Amino acid sequence: TMNAYCLTPVILILFCTTVISSFQCNHLPLQQRKVIENSLRLLDKMGKKFPQQCLREKTSFGFPKQVLQPRQKDAVKAAIEEVFQHIFYIFSKNLTLAAWDGTALDQFQNGLYQQIEQLEGCVMKKHNHYCRTKEISRLKLKKYFQKIDYFLKDKQHNRCSWEISRAEMRRCLQLIDKVTRKL
Repeated sequence: TMNAYCLTPVILILFCTTVISSFQCNHLPLQQRKVIENSLRLLDKMGKKFPQQCLREKTSFGFPKQVLQPRQKDAVKAAIEEVFQHIFYIFSKNLTLAAWDGTALDQFQNGLYQQIEQLEGCVMKKHNHYCRTKEISRLKLKKYFQKIDYFLKDKQHNRCSWEISRAEMRRCLQLIDKVTRKL
């Protein structure tokens, strides 16, 4: 009986965590909308208005919209998680010439990181039936974000390249926002 007595709290904790995490996953789209709204606000707060002198350098990176349109909700969530990871990665290096508000940038990164953590908990890793779709999406997204990364490197991470990337990330988040409203 001593063992049973010791196991009870552990079982209770496991049960509660499962209930809480499934509750969080059910409310994920709503929560994501708040995070995205906040992220968009922080993106605006990070820098001023788009500099006119950067307009001529504007580039079309061609976000692969089809990755956010599969039929399975889990595949969409997986794609969104992937997008957040890429954005987090891009906004975590060589920012010295970006000249942005540091606090807003930190809050932006923290929000993304928390969202990635939650999505990882909710996106089921064991779904094999959409693995191929997920892999294709992953490759398309990787290619898209590589273009942005190469663009930044090519421009030596200058202010304009960061402003153009910031505008692109804004467009990205707006697309995700549209999709999460339908989830």
